[in-house]
Amino acid sequence: MGVFVFLPLVLPLTAWPIARLAEQHLHPRTATRLLTGVAALMAACSTLCLGLVMVVGTAQLPGNPLPDGWSDPEVRAAVPYDEVVGKAAIPALVVVLVACGRTVWRHGRVRRRAHRALTGLRETEVAVLPDDVPYAYALPGGRRDRVVVTTAMLDCLEPAERRALFAHERAHLTARHHRFLLAVQLAARANPFLRPLRTAVSYTAERWADEDAARAVGSRRAVACAIGKAALVSRGTPVATLAGLAAAGPVPRRVAALLGPAPTVRNWPSLFTSVGVATWGAAVGAAVSAMSSANSAVTMVLILHAATPL
Repeated sequence: MGVFVFLPLVLPLTAWPIARLAEQHLHPRTATRLLTGVAALMAACSTLCLGLVMVVGTAQLPGNPLPDGWSDPEVRAAVPYDEVVGKAAIPALVVVLVACGRTVWRHGRVRRRAHRALTGLRETEVAVLPDDVPYAYALPGGRRDRVVVTTAMLDCLEPAERRALFAHERAHLTARHHRFLLAVQLAARANPFLRPLRTAVSYTAERWADEDAARAVGSRRAVACAIGKAALVSRGTPVATLAGLAAAGPVPRRVAALLGPAPTVRNWPSLFTSVGVATWGAAVGAAVSAMSSANSAVTMVLILHAATPL
């Protein structure tokens, strides 16, 4: 395997330029899908390679349940600096698995609590809670997807702005934005180098809903006003993997984008632009990461098979 087993751990650095440029130059829908796909692929590859290195480290520990042949010098020679990185990979992979598990558990717990809080209310698309704290967010799952909003939030908005709020939250539910947000949250937990992509997707998912809401209500200014007012009074969403009108910022950039012309839909940017170069750089990085992890996995399986006593 050689150094190829380490490449997926650092190749997420190639996605940093597109994480910044996609927010500015790509349509929010395209940016969200692109960044989420790159983050998920790179996170899976880095976790796989971390697991492969961990096998070598675990085989070196006395009393381990692995076959004795897995600790032979031929197996350890497949990983550079095996004695150090092999043992270091064990706690690193444990941290990754615990962090990802905690993220999934918290996401599920918050959703379950939110659905229980709506018990007794009518099964309508919009659930209005009598609460003095202003907030609104999209709640997927349960018997049906619902928009949760408090009376305090509705009191802060004009009728046109309320329509914009509902359109925004419906856009989150229709496009299943919680799945994108959860995916990039898990990717960032798996590899800290992917955190810029998590931040970018949190923003582009909101911009995607902004544009859908503006098209639904026919007024970009109404959506911009609703976002501005909600951001001043709202406490946001209950968890980062759920989406809401006053969620991830920066809000001034979202408002400024809505006050300008609608973004142009482009599935793939031209190579002769900065965003095009960054996109291809991230695509190449993701492809190399996938090939390196696949090569390392196949090589490790063959080496372990050969070293396993019959």
